Amino acid sequence: MRNFVIGALALGALGACAQPAPGEMTEEQLVARGEYLVNNIGGCNDCHTPITPQGPDMTQALQGGALIFAPTIPMPWAPVAPPLAGIPAHYTEEQFIAFMQTGVRPDGSRPLPPMPPFRFNEEDARATTAYIATVPSADETAPQTPPSE
Repeated sequence: MRNFVIGALALGALGACAQPAPGEMTEEQLVARGEYLVNNIGGCNDCHTPITPQGPDMTQALQGGALIFAPTIPMPWAPVAPPLAGIPAHYTEEQFIAFMQTGVRPDGSRPLPPMPPFRFNEEDARATTAYIATVPSADETAPQTPPSE
């Protein structure tokens, strides 16, 4: 019995060694974590994906779109959510990671409501960015037109 317990503990220790430490996720794990954060925690598709009467049009995930809601009192407001797919235009991956941690754009400005000022920790900001980078941008999903003759 004692040998069984020691063997089980040894297998458990080996299994723990085979798994990356929390800060050392594989790229696949990082993207999966980012997908979970974008789709289940951040609610990014609620604004950054075109909305149909049935909900977000996931065939155009994170392509941006007009907001279907607005404030009832006068206030600064963004009527359109910009595209995020493939990393937003004019951001490097590192700049987008910093934006997700601070809510401040590379030029020092802040987005208008309803965009919340996210304060992700570095690992979650990296995961979110890794996933968003894998989502095809509108340029990548647009049908290619053959050259004119």
